[in-house]
Amino acid sequence: MGGLETLDVIVILVYLVGIIIYGISKSKRSSSEDYFLGGRTMTWPIVGIALFSANISSSTLVGLASDGFQTNINVYNYEWYAVVILIFFSIFFLPFYLKSGVYTMPEFMMRRYDKRSRYYFSFITILGNVLVDTAAGLYVGSIVLKLLFPDISSTYIIIMLAVAAAAYTIPGGLNSVIQTEVIQAVLLIIGSCLLTYFAFDQLGGGWQGMMGKLDAMLAGGEVNFGDRAAEGKFIPSNSDEVFSLVRPDNDEFMPWWGLLTGVPLLGFYFWANNQFMVQRVLGAKDLNHGRWGALFAGLLKLPVIFIMVVPGVLALLLFNNLDISGLNYPVADGGMCQNLADCPNLTYPVLLFQLLPTGILGLVVAGLLAAMMSSVSATFNSASTLITMDFVKQLRPEMTSKQLVRAGQIATLVLVVLASAWVPFIERVSDSLWGYLQLVIAFTSPPVVSAFILGLFWKRANGTGAFVSLLVGGAFALFMILSAAYDISPYLNDFHFLAKANLLFVISIIVHVTVSSLTGLPDDEQVREYTYKKKMFTEETEELRALPWYKNYRYLAIVLLVITTIVVGYFW
Repeated sequence: MGGLETLDVIVILVYLVGIIIYGISKSKRSSSEDYFLGGRTMTWPIVGIALFSANISSSTLVGLASDGFQTNINVYNYEWYAVVILIFFSIFFLPFYLKSGVYTMPEFMMRRYDKRSRYYFSFITILGNVLVDTAAGLYVGSIVLKLLFPDISSTYIIIMLAVAAAAYTIPGGLNSVIQTEVIQAVLLIIGSCLLTYFAFDQLGGGWQGMMGKLDAMLAGGEVNFGDRAAEGKFIPSNSDEVFSLVRPDNDEFMPWWGLLTGVPLLGFYFWANNQFMVQRVLGAKDLNHGRWGALFAGLLKLPVIFIMVVPGVLALLLFNNLDISGLNYPVADGGMCQNLADCPNLTYPVLLFQLLPTGILGLVVAGLLAAMMSSVSATFNSASTLITMDFVKQLRPEMTSKQLVRAGQIATLVLVVLASAWVPFIERVSDSLWGYLQLVIAFTSPPVVSAFILGLFWKRANGTGAFVSLLVGGAFALFMILSAAYDISPYLNDFHFLAKANLLFVISIIVHVTVSSLTGLPDDEQVREYTYKKKMFTEETEELRALPWYKNYRYLAIVLLVITTIVVGYFW
């Protein structure tokens, strides 16, 4: 296992110090709108790159490589499906979000329903930001730095990373976060391309060489599939099956029906309802820039399979039997990692240290840490926005704009502590980082998605129906989590996590529709201002005719769908 040379350390330190200084220099905090939404001045390239950077975080990088190593190439379905969801989001949801001038997604839910739904959704979102996005980002950073500096305690490493990310987030707000994300996204893409190049160079034979060696490895039974065979799960027998995005219904990761139902459900929450992501679009200077930025983010997602998933497969071919016991990296049962099959979450770091030459290694490690800082700073800012605008401002409406900014800064500091404290529990919950992320989202998102969809497309949906459905859906989600942890219901535990997400969604829809039908009508203004009407599409068509085709988001969406079809069709 390689290590860092002096040049690598210099590159990393120069970058980290430079990005903190740059982030602070781009701060906007003269008003709450400046601090939490960047003054609503973001142009479409900034919006798109910021969305991509916040999504392709350090945890995603490590998670994608880990699943590639385990031959779960269909993890890419989460990536390309973002294109479809972002187009739907741009057509139907974004106009309402920007027109309403809201700061947060829970605030929008209050506009459509009532305060009860707002507070519940805000609490769930803050919890998710801490337990999922922020903690996972810190976890990845701790993995990499623990390998680099084994003598330093993981606790100190996590604290150092959290402080570095908070250094420009607390004083600078969303504008500092987004401006640094643009730089980090470029570095992230360059680093991923370099890693892929060096991996292919060491393997030899290019794409066909990779496929041929994968066939030989599978035929020789050299791939460790764990307990899949004993459990009757799908095991690929050749490279074509490995790279197929559509798997049979006994695939443990994503069966074919999950691609039709579960992936859109989780993706819709992540891209259209999650404060962490939507906040970037709320900062757009106008509706067109918001839409163009969302479509640009979708375009950036398409090459992910080549530069972030495929390296995991290359690691399987190159380093499957690599002895990493010298890392002294612990596993969940108290033992130590002997090879990557024991600790697939180490796939990406192992690729870095085994393949990259001095100098470039420092640059790419800086990129990985940059991605971690990007996602952590983004969640700090979005969660502090929720705490300040959905709770502090409601409890203390007399607070001035500058006082709200100060409250947001204090909230961020508290979140730093909470997220750092949760990091050690991640590996206890799931062996796969990506599995942990998807599992938590699968149990928390369905009730929220049902409330947003019914609220936008069903005029009869009311506040009581939304609140009751959120409570019932949340109770079922909690039961599923406890059942998985303590084996309360073995029958339920046999369900795939995407099936559980679908079940939660159906339950939430039924409860919402039933309760809304049995209780009072929603307010006329709520229906008029926050439900979709056909005439909106017609009126928008007239406005778009005044624009050249390359500025008409509908034409751009069609072009993007065609490109997506070509890319996905290659792996179908």
